Amino acid sequence: MAVENPVAPSGDQTRIHNIGYRTYDGPRLGRSYATRSLYSQSLRGAYGLGRSVKSKVLPMLLFVVMCVPAAIMVAVAVATKANDLPVDYTRYAIIMQAVISLYVASQAPQSVSRDLRFKTVPLYFSRPIETADYVRAKYAALASAMFILTAAPLIVLYVGALLAKLDFADQTKGFGQGLVSVALLSLLFAGIGLVIAAVTPRRGFGIAAVIAVLTISYGAVSTVQAIADAQGSSSAVPWIGLFSPVTLIDGLQSAFLGASSAFPGAVGPSSGEGVVYVLAVLGLIAACYGLLMRRYKKVGL
Repeated sequence: MAVENPVAPSGDQTRIHNIGYRTYDGPRLGRSYATRSLYSQSLRGAYGLGRSVKSKVLPMLLFVVMCVPAAIMVAVAVATKANDLPVDYTRYAIIMQAVISLYVASQAPQSVSRDLRFKTVPLYFSRPIETADYVRAKYAALASAMFILTAAPLIVLYVGALLAKLDFADQTKGFGQGLVSVALLSLLFAGIGLVIAAVTPRRGFGIAAVIAVLTISYGAVSTVQAIADAQGSSSAVPWIGLFSPVTLIDGLQSAFLGASSAFPGAVGPSSGEGVVYVLAVLGLIAACYGLLMRRYKKVGL
């Protein structure tokens, strides 16, 4: 004979579980705090801090590569009791522009591509943070990271120059000019890198695109400048330099910061042409910010 299991009354099958949800009664720190937190997190991420060991390798390696030549130059200057440093402060970033380009190419996609790939940008905008706050935080974070990268070797050079007992006034002036130059370079390169990286959620594509834009433009402009100089059109060399980020910074600092020009024939822009360089750099920085704003207004919809 089959034994039937008793059917429990429906009331005995009902359970109410208290899973602990409750309202937040603490302080609401608001929009400015959220923006600062995003800036801090993005700046730390640019050097792999707070991330896996693998994420720290490339940015830290590039930082070391930027500083080691400066340390060697200082050691040589001290050992030989030289009267000046082998390289001017304003020239160092131009010489190391390949390392700088590789850094921005690797870290600009890391800053924005993951948010696009995982569609977390609208989540940011669901909180007090707004589009302008997101763009400013990301832009400022990458520019700050690049300034740290480019200013650190200048500090090494400056401290070494003082240890070598070189002229304090000359070294301080050159150091200040170098800081202005790398600050403008950091703003310009960070803007270009973020604009390119924000186009695609694929990090690999972003890295390749940033490297291509920065290196190909510099190579093409330098080649055309060399051809123009060889054909006797040296007056055209400064104007050709307007079409590459690296040569833009080079021309600006040679016009106003007392730097020697790396243009073919050492034909840097005059003061009048330098004004055009300043306007071009500031215009590019503003254009990059505007393009990022337009991009993220669409993404946040």
